[in-house]
Amino acid sequence: MLRRIRKLFVTALCLLSAVQAAQANVVVVLNSRDATVQLLDQKTGADNGTFAVGKEPHHLMATPDNKSVIVASSVGNELIFLDPINGKVQRRVTDVLDPYQIGFSPDQKWFVSTALRLDRVDIYQYVNGNFVLSRRVPLPRMPSHIAFDAASTTAFITRQGSDQVSAIDLKTGAVKWTLAVGKLPAGITMTPDDKYLLVGIMGSDYVEVIDWRTAKSVKRIKTGNGAHNFRAVGDKRHVFVSNRVQNSINIIDQVTLENVGMIPVPGGPDCMELSADGKTLWVTQRWIKKVAVIDVASRKVIKMIPVGRSPHGVFFANSAPRM
Repeated sequence: MLRRIRKLFVTALCLLSAVQAAQANVVVVLNSRDATVQLLDQKTGADNGTFAVGKEPHHLMATPDNKSVIVASSVGNELIFLDPINGKVQRRVTDVLDPYQIGFSPDQKWFVSTALRLDRVDIYQYVNGNFVLSRRVPLPRMPSHIAFDAASTTAFITRQGSDQVSAIDLKTGAVKWTLAVGKLPAGITMTPDDKYLLVGIMGSDYVEVIDWRTAKSVKRIKTGNGAHNFRAVGDKRHVFVSNRVQNSINIIDQVTLENVGMIPVPGGPDCMELSADGKTLWVTQRWIKKVAVIDVASRKVIKMIPVGRSPHGVFFANSAPRM
């Protein structure tokens, strides 16, 4: 009898593991113009359902404990917490105004939200999964994307409407410096060695390299028109950058600060997510209501999946490291 019970228990665990493994293939896509979240199957691309959220969901990210993925609904003025395994809504936070882009500091003590239409940056302390407002920092015009230094002392914000990048002290809310970088700066990321900021210049065709300690631009890396957003390859050296106008993705070596590759992607490639094995890159195609799946080795689009209008953020749990 005891042996039979053990066998049944082991069988139940195996079935549970199989179910969890299947559920782990959920891909979360934000259709910003439709105000919906769409769930796709990572293996097949099948549509697993769509549900409404607040207006203009643009960006999303996992919580530090990886137990939730947060969808930022900017015009809806709320954060929607989803289960990263099955995509179901866990809870909503409705007292965050205009969360366009969001980010946690590396030490997980700070949560930053850029309010693009309100021209400000909100800084919260992140305490036991709750947001405690610390500072509201006026920052015209159109504060957009966010990066942090490794020590979690500073948030770096691109300002699309003023063609600048600003550094904000997380404890005091003081603006440490502001630097002109080029027309319509969008995505921003820190190199793995914590030495340089890379800024996608959406109104042109390059990535601006900033020595953030001296607040000086040191290089421009030629990419394609509409250089927009970044996604690390996961090898602590290379990073993808999407070019929304040129319909391409470049690969940048963050050590040599050179453009070392290009992948053609139609339809205004925007946000990206990379599989845990590094083999497939998922990209939202902003202008054609699709998500592209790219074979990284061959640098070719192997599938395009229909989604809603103006797809922006994309996420799945079993993804490659973000450095």
